[in-house]
Amino acid sequence: MLHIIWSIIVGFVVGLIARAILPGDHAMGFFMTALVGIVGSVVGGLIARTFSKPKEGQPVHPAGLLLSIIGAMIVLFIVSRLQ
Repeated sequence: MLHIIWSIIVGFVVGLIARAILPGDHAMGFFMTALVGIVGSVVGGLIARTFSKPKEGQPVHPAGLLLSIIGAMIVLFIVSRLQ
């Protein structure tokens, strides 16, 4: 249960950072921002694993936060184009 709460909190922070970096009016609430951050983290993780795999026993990629923000920016761009 704590893992889910932690994922929502980190996703929200990543979503907020992506909204601050990407220009434009992003009218979305807490849940949509958290969802953009969580999906962006998954996209960033997939991008990271494409280029290099984490070392054995390492649960996250070293560039995880940066790639999570980049992934959230990609997702936010797509969401803003669909609206």
